[in-house]
Amino acid sequence: MTRRGWVLFLAMGVIWGVPYAMIRIAVEDFDPIAVAFGRTFLGALILLPIALYTKALAPVFRRWRPLLLYTLVEITGPWLLIGFAETTLNSSTVGLLIAAVPLIAVVIVTKLGHDRFDARRTVGLIVGFAGVAALVGFDIDLAQPAAIGAIGLTTIGYAVGPIIINRALADLPPLGVVTGSLILAAVIYAPFAAWRWPAHFTADASWSVLGLAVICTAAAFLVFFALISEVGPARATVITYINPAVAILLGVTLLDEPLTIGMGIGFPLVILGSILGTARARAAEQPVSTPVPQSPSQV
Repeated sequence: MTRRGWVLFLAMGVIWGVPYAMIRIAVEDFDPIAVAFGRTFLGALILLPIALYTKALAPVFRRWRPLLLYTLVEITGPWLLIGFAETTLNSSTVGLLIAAVPLIAVVIVTKLGHDRFDARRTVGLIVGFAGVAALVGFDIDLAQPAAIGAIGLTTIGYAVGPIIINRALADLPPLGVVTGSLILAAVIYAPFAAWRWPAHFTADASWSVLGLAVICTAAAFLVFFALISEVGPARATVITYINPAVAILLGVTLLDEPLTIGMGIGFPLVILGSILGTARARAAEQPVSTPVPQSPSQV
């Protein structure tokens, strides 16, 4: 990998590990739906001129049905649910739970008949889900089932979103897909955000929403596309394994969240399980293999 590739890779690992801490700060003062609306609206506002200049948007809206479905499962639902979950769960815990998305994707892709389990993948799933179980068992108060369910639905949405892209949107400009989905998400959020609009705008929460929109959404997608161009889509998705480490580091150092036994056990198991579970089978064992899809919008 070139020096530019390493810089882009490390930048993405940090940028998409940061949102969990920012969301945690924002939802302390703002309703989660107002946070999600602010992020999507401002993010779309920044990316829109670029998408229009590159003529990436028009062909995307011609295929509005799969775009809307993708928006619902990949942005509208998850970004609201994560905000809701972080009103009660630590940001580092949420970041680590979402690291299990590749494991969910493996199961879905296999059930759809696009791939099959081999021994390595099976071991990876067992190890990864054991890590999730350790995290839930040690760190999460089971008296908060709504928050746990919100993250569960988020991981499913994040796993389904890339499959929609692969089946219906893969031939469209990625910048157009992202910008179009942010516009649709902002429109969907708008009436509910108006109803839950904050009466007071505190500095910490306001800066967090702005950071989510500018750094973790608009800038993140531009850097991610540059990374894909530099190193290819397969190597670019390895940032999935760095993001939770950044989320844990920021949660512990900046938000005074505890470094727990669950994290100590769950983090290495989830990451190891994801690496094993999403690895492609050797050609001798599996002549045709569809790689587990990843999406650039997490989180």
